[in-house]
Amino acid sequence: MTHSLADYLDEHASSALSREVGQTVLRLSTAAVAVHRAIATGRVPELRPADDHTSNPSGEVQKPLDVFADEAFRAAASQSPVRVYGSEERREPIDLGGVGKLALAIDPLDGSSNIETNTAVGTIFSLLPLKADGNAGPRSAFEQPGVNQLAAGFVIYGAQLLLVLTIGLGTQTFIHVGEGRGFALMVKGHEIPPETREYSINASNRRHWAEGIRRYIEDAEAGKDGPRGRDFGMRYAGSLVADTYRILQRGGVFLYPGDRREGYRDGRLRQIYETNPIAFCIEQAGGAATDGRRRMLEIDPEGLHVRAPFVFGSRNEVDAILAYAGAEQADASAA
Repeated sequence: MTHSLADYLDEHASSALSREVGQTVLRLSTAAVAVHRAIATGRVPELRPADDHTSNPSGEVQKPLDVFADEAFRAAASQSPVRVYGSEERREPIDLGGVGKLALAIDPLDGSSNIETNTAVGTIFSLLPLKADGNAGPRSAFEQPGVNQLAAGFVIYGAQLLLVLTIGLGTQTFIHVGEGRGFALMVKGHEIPPETREYSINASNRRHWAEGIRRYIEDAEAGKDGPRGRDFGMRYAGSLVADTYRILQRGGVFLYPGDRREGYRDGRLRQIYETNPIAFCIEQAGGAATDGRRRMLEIDPEGLHVRAPFVFGSRNEVDAILAYAGAEQADASAA
């Protein structure tokens, strides 16, 4: 018997709040099907003018498909127990009204610039509880660390339409099984192996990296004759959801560090709707996720669009990267 997404969420609905989380995830999954259809066909219904601004708050060019995805998920949120909606495509979070007790942070279409190359793109989302003072304003809903997340996940729009989800009980993957049939459980309880011989990084930025990151990559490149004592391979899709899913399936580490370029000191990924939900999924699968110094989920964010460096994946390899970063800091202190 197929174990559906609805069945899974219903089984774990042990409180009023967890039932609200389940209702919201189901609405988001339905919106994801509509977004996938628009990507696959190249036909984008126009829900609001695409020219009200040409770039999102991160400075990226906003395409009609970005606008469509944002509107699709905002509509899903408004039909759910979500009070506050915060999106990568909107400068400020919005209060949807109603009596919902949830805040949704979302990157509606991560990697949309890759669509013309037929590379897998995705949606990344995080569900947080509203703070006790629900009248403090939409911005305050996201001023809390990732450990408070009630659910998080991402959708992959690729050869298969996949939903990777955690509600704090492990990380599962669901596959879309057809119109009107929703999503069915495909992978129950991802387990990231603690050891790995694969890493993911954009090596073209090497000249900008801090010394600790550069030493780590150089030692990995040295292979079995180097200080790490084994051969490594580099796998880098340039799509956050694709790289994350590969690590969930077979291990590895992903690095998007801050570097010396202007505007890159804290990397380019956004903490609340990119690094935090990915970190939650990774930790629930037995991996580790940091900013290169601290556990990602314990870092207090300073705003909806704040950026954070990101290192995640197989736990022992993440620890090795932290050791390289720590050695660099120790060298700097001794100088």
